[in-house]
Amino acid sequence: MGLKKLFKIKPIFTLLLICALGGSYPAFSQASDSTRTNSITGAVKDSATAAPVTPAKPLISTDVDTTQLSWTGGGIEVPKPAAETSAEYKSAGYYVLLFLLFCVFLAIIGRVLRVYELTNGIQGKASKINWNKIQSILFGIALIAGLYGVYWSYTVQGAMSVTESASVHGKRLDFMFNVTLIITTIVFILTHIALFGFAFRYPGSDKRKAYFYPHNNALERVWTIVPAIVLTVLVLLGFFTWRSITNVPEEEQRGAISMEVTGEQFKWNIRYAGDDNQLGVKNYKLINANNNLGIDFKDRKSWDDKLGGEIMLPVNRPVRVTIGSKDIIHSFLIPDFKVQINAVPGMATYFQFTPTMTTAQMREKRQDPAYDYVLLCNKICGEGHYNMQAKVTVVTEEEYKAWLAKQPLFYNDEVKQQLRMAEQKAAKDNTIALNK
Repeated sequence: MGLKKLFKIKPIFTLLLICALGGSYPAFSQASDSTRTNSITGAVKDSATAAPVTPAKPLISTDVDTTQLSWTGGGIEVPKPAAETSAEYKSAGYYVLLFLLFCVFLAIIGRVLRVYELTNGIQGKASKINWNKIQSILFGIALIAGLYGVYWSYTVQGAMSVTESASVHGKRLDFMFNVTLIITTIVFILTHIALFGFAFRYPGSDKRKAYFYPHNNALERVWTIVPAIVLTVLVLLGFFTWRSITNVPEEEQRGAISMEVTGEQFKWNIRYAGDDNQLGVKNYKLINANNNLGIDFKDRKSWDDKLGGEIMLPVNRPVRVTIGSKDIIHSFLIPDFKVQINAVPGMATYFQFTPTMTTAQMREKRQDPAYDYVLLCNKICGEGHYNMQAKVTVVTEEEYKAWLAKQPLFYNDEVKQQLRMAEQKAAKDNTIALNK
């Protein structure tokens, strides 16, 4: 086949391929839907013919939208599976097919252009395609698309993922994040405008030679010293911010509400300090069916500790959380408060923070009456990791005190009875040992 014939056939073949593959997917979906509907119709009609039954009440509720009913057979109405049909258009395979089709289309276009150049060469004609100009235009288009992508990321995606903090220290973290983001964004935009802009403004040409910069001390000082200063400022800002959050003065620690959160696969165990605002000590050797945290009840500070089914916090009051784990490493995360620290077995970690908005205020701010703060595990800890969460509610001081007064004690009558029985058994064993 000659080159001219090939040049004419390939675009036609490509166009037919696009039309066939692009249009076949909806057709396949409709065919499968009609086949499924016909099979159901036939089955229902056969059953109705074999054993006609008059139902006592309609099988389809009167709440069903009649516009979605596809057919009536044997007195039974079956709704059309419209949701299933539309879902097929959004499957991953559909988009993979489009991507592969686009790649094939580009490959064929490239081959056609190559054939066009070879044909001109055989005929002794100069190539009329200026690839340098085409590439410069593509760089310009890529620059515009990239700058729009930055704008979209800030206005749309960023607004969904970055929200206002609901804690005091969260404001400092937001400030540090914004400073870093502004600096890196400015550098990103300027460098890409220079990179793509120069490629667009100065395409390759046989009429001039590029000037090579093998060495320039002044330029190298600028791009070494300036980034070093900027990075030093960011590192110091992060260091002092983190110290202000983790190294809380002892006086402020004593004034904060004391509570403990212990992680295990796949739940959080919550303990509140009592009137003394001090938690009793724990010992893993004391863990049993009725003392799942291993609290040492010989320590009088544990007698007024309370069991919390959820995390309830007063607004504008500092809270100091003692965090631990019974099995493996978990991560204590409350996104709205910008609180996160690892829960490590055998070692207590601490985080102190102050909520600034009640749950009701946050719901009003987000215009979502069902919104709740939530405690999550931010370490993949097993197959139930997704379910390891606890509700966090921020209320007024009065509501918090009323809620805490209703919570049960860890040191309850059942635990006291078990301790007495254990002491009696130990005394009996000692007596038997002495008699021997």
